Amino acid sequence: MRALHQFVPTFEPGAIGGHVLELQRLATDELGVESDVFAQHLRWPARNDGVRPFTDYGRRVRARPGDVLLYHMAVGSDVAGFLRDRREPLVVDHHNITPPSYFARWEPAAAHGCSWGRGQLQELAARAELGVGDSAFNEDELRQAGYRQTATAPVLLDLDRLTADVDDGSLERLRAAGDGGGATWLFVGRVAPHKCQHDVVKALAAYRRMYDPAARLHLVSGSSAPAYSEAIERMAAELGMADAVVLTGAVSPGELEAHYRAADVFVCLSEHEGFCIPLLEAMAHRVPVVAYAATAVPGTVGGGALLLPAKGPGTVAAAVHRVLTDRPLRDSLVAAGTRRLADFTLPATRACWRDTLAPLT
Repeated sequence: MRALHQFVPTFEPGAIGGHVLELQRLATDELGVESDVFAQHLRWPARNDGVRPFTDYGRRVRARPGDVLLYHMAVGSDVAGFLRDRREPLVVDHHNITPPSYFARWEPAAAHGCSWGRGQLQELAARAELGVGDSAFNEDELRQAGYRQTATAPVLLDLDRLTADVDDGSLERLRAAGDGGGATWLFVGRVAPHKCQHDVVKALAAYRRMYDPAARLHLVSGSSAPAYSEAIERMAAELGMADAVVLTGAVSPGELEAHYRAADVFVCLSEHEGFCIPLLEAMAHRVPVVAYAATAVPGTVGGGALLLPAKGPGTVAAAVHRVLTDRPLRDSLVAAGTRRLADFTLPATRACWRDTLAPLT
């Protein structure tokens, strides 16, 4: 391998964008090969000097013997079709694609993108030398899609960046809101049907009735389905919790840091996750995690969360109450989360990626 060129539908800040940059550093600094980034859409202006249009490869950027192409699979894209028709060795890094059924009711365009991507995942199976999943769950999907050689290699993530300089004004406001008592629940992740924020709202309603009438919930991140976000706000109002449930929209790193510092518990009831970095963020902030044991979530948290086999509102409310009132349990979860983070340090994940790519070098 003389080059490891990466292709991504959209290059933007976030989990995949950060992973792309870390993988580029691994290629150039440790494997000693060239590594350019090619994308169809660029939404990271601060990084636009090092990213090329995907159609430049083979034209303005000459394809050479020894090039290996790595595609980050997360949604349907023209980039996948471009790579399908080339002959260079291909690696597919599968970040997972939400089943389109989750979006069909709320956001048909998103459902189309997911359906397109899942079809392309299967189309690329015959082309790929290797399929890499961010989690064992993702690797299993690659096998089911027909990939002959597969591996699991986690997202390359600088754990030091999981904590940031806090926005002091935001932290002060969040803490002031809790001065009157009541637990602060937190979930971080784009507002989308498969992440099931509506189930967290229902669980909060049960918790307020059963244990803590002053509890509140912050749902932090932008939305992938505006109609779904509006439905959550209506649900909260109908349950008499309009003031207790806050959908923040997109926030700055400093504001996100404030939310983690102000939280008492992180509650994840998502039904479909390929990895779920916010779980690691919660662990890094020593916030205890209560999570529904679905898809990749158990593999990501290890023993660092109270995992639930079911997520009825009463079940979730009782679990959160136990975590917040049983100090030994809370401390054990936080300690287990800290231990789990050691598996995702850059030295550990870089070593995993070096081993994974070794047969191609």
